[in-house]
Amino acid sequence: MKNLLVRLLKDEAGTTSIEYALIGVLLSIIMIGAVTMMGTSLNSMFEGVESGLSIGSSS
Repeated sequence: MKNLLVRLLKDEAGTTSIEYALIGVLLSIIMIGAVTMMGTSLNSMFEGVESGLSIGSSS
């Protein structure tokens, strides 16, 4: 049992793919956050444009 544990702790196979997966997850989280913030900002901008157009058409 001890030999199995030592062998598992020394085994480095697959660590690179795990590291790449973690980097991919981190980048995905960053991209989702950026797109969400941009979407909120764009929504506010278009609401302002819509408000300006409705004021302009009523006068």
